[in-house]
Amino acid sequence: MYLTISAQKMGSTYNSSVGNYVDYLEKENEDRLPEQMEAFFDQENDSVSPQTVIEEIDANTAKLRQKDPKFYSIVVSPNKRELKAIANDPNMLREYTRKLMEDYAKSFHRNQEVKAKNLKYYAKIEHERTYRGFDKQVQENAPYRGEIARLRNEIRKVERGESLGNVIELEKRIKEQERLAPHKQNGQLVAAGMQKEGPQTHVHIIVSRRDVTNTYTLSPMAKHKASEVELNGKTVKRGFDRDSFYQSAEKTFDKTTGFKRNYVESYVGRKAHAKEPGKFFAKVMGLPTKEKDMAFKLLKTMGVKAPSIPTNKVQMAAKIIKALGKGIDKARSTGEDMGY
Repeated sequence: MYLTISAQKMGSTYNSSVGNYVDYLEKENEDRLPEQMEAFFDQENDSVSPQTVIEEIDANTAKLRQKDPKFYSIVVSPNKRELKAIANDPNMLREYTRKLMEDYAKSFHRNQEVKAKNLKYYAKIEHERTYRGFDKQVQENAPYRGEIARLRNEIRKVERGESLGNVIELEKRIKEQERLAPHKQNGQLVAAGMQKEGPQTHVHIIVSRRDVTNTYTLSPMAKHKASEVELNGKTVKRGFDRDSFYQSAEKTFDKTTGFKRNYVESYVGRKAHAKEPGKFFAKVMGLPTKEKDMAFKLLKTMGVKAPSIPTNKVQMAAKIIKALGKGIDKARSTGEDMGY
């Protein structure tokens, strides 16, 4: 499960309206029959019109300054195993999203208890993804695509008589660049705008910065988890605990769906690897046999090749930690909206 939380911006300023973002999320419904469309939903309703989403979010901005975010985007991206566990069922995803927003609400540190009913939010399920310019695969392919474009331009010049050259030789060089390019899909070089293959179902959530009564602010971007400050002579609690939210999100999914989460695909595991790879390795090697076997299978799907057996424990630790690092870094860069 990969989650991101971000304040929506347009260039260097925060968007004053959610309209453009709603239009973007409606793109999958274009050219679809009504029964095939995915509607926005909230905590109580399965179908909310795009216009209602825009009007409700845009109107819920009392006392926010021009430079303040008006809403936040939460993207929930189940991995392939998680999608398989729910049979890619949109109804189960809606159920999970509503429980997830309870976890989101509980992660705020406030004088009054925050619940999902206090949030103004709208969510939408999407089933497709396309590669974007900042994706690692697109960027790593860019030099090869650039050279291919240059070679094709050279061929056109030769064919017009504007340049001397051997077209057959130039075409061979194009084939070589296509062969060397690191990322392909169905025989084609990965490029921005190309639809990603495989299960890609995910959820976009638009949540207002203000509560449903437009009375107080709820910012998940707060750097502090929980603190208290004096304001007008009163002690005010503030903060948002991201660690708690991310862990609760996984536990809620597992409880809702019966999913058996392996350590290496958990938030705790990924965080341990990032900060203390030695302890991460020790934990993986100490898992029960079946779980350990699954851990290495999962790491292999991330691009980690099972290392050969070194001659001593020090070499083994160093070699596997290095392999794990490469694999999980690759998973981070290719996982959609990973956000950890």
